Amino acid sequence: MTTDVDWRTSLPPGFRWPDGVRAAACFTFDVDAESPILFEHPETVDWLDVMTHQAYGARAGIARLLRALDRTGIRATFFIPGYSAERWPAICRAIRDAGHEIAHHGYLHEGAHGAGVEEQERRLLRGLDSLDEVLGVRPTGYRGPNWELTYETPALLARHGFLYDSGLMDADHPYVLATSEEPGAPTIVELPGHWALDDWEPYNYLPGITGSGVISSPADVLARWTLELEALVDDGGLFMVTNHPFVSGRPSRAVAVERLIERAKAIDGVWIATAAEIAKHVATLGLEPVVHRRPAIST
Repeated sequence: MTTDVDWRTSLPPGFRWPDGVRAAACFTFDVDAESPILFEHPETVDWLDVMTHQAYGARAGIARLLRALDRTGIRATFFIPGYSAERWPAICRAIRDAGHEIAHHGYLHEGAHGAGVEEQERRLLRGLDSLDEVLGVRPTGYRGPNWELTYETPALLARHGFLYDSGLMDADHPYVLATSEEPGAPTIVELPGHWALDDWEPYNYLPGITGSGVISSPADVLARWTLELEALVDDGGLFMVTNHPFVSGRPSRAVAVERLIERAKAIDGVWIATAAEIAKHVATLGLEPVVHRRPAIST
């Protein structure tokens, strides 16, 4: 009996980290601000309480997180919707000027589910235009708002020069993604994440809009994420954590983020890098592209 899966190793065929590296950690921040609530609940444009909840990151949280990143001496990746750059240009320029990677996160944080290819492309281009106009940046990385992608999204990303996407959830290691089932289709790098390493779920609450009302302690979140970090290091994987400045920019939560970074720095052989740095490495490995096929459904 033969098999094309070697279950005795956690590393995919052909995958390796740079010499001296056993795992990687990427600290990312989605600068959503008001955009996701305005897209999902446009009536909230008139609700001052909700708008101030969302503006906290731009007004206080981002600066606090930038100070933490400066103290720890790491570079992070900030996924910025075009609308956030337009509404909060000064703090977004501060992210850029501090040396962090700027990546694409839609225009008004529009999810891809239910959107046709032309609409997805329009949103993609509008976000690119905003980041160029406000920040003078042409990003190479993309994260779908709500982590939503359709089977057509990767081809759009390749068409417009993106190196990587971050948000699919089927692996612990980066991989090369074929943008269609056609032989020889263009590829991009995929940097997987998952909901358990996203701060929205344990922390975020807006009555009637999002969250259960059960708000976790930063000590509990730090403990959970530290366990995941250490387990992924043991497997030689990628620790891809997602924070939102209006959520994790709050004081005790920002302290937890800083302590998580310090824990990652203390583990021998962990490469703390931006998403673009990791994607550039993966692109040099000559990996066999992964093809995602729609499931066949019989009725």
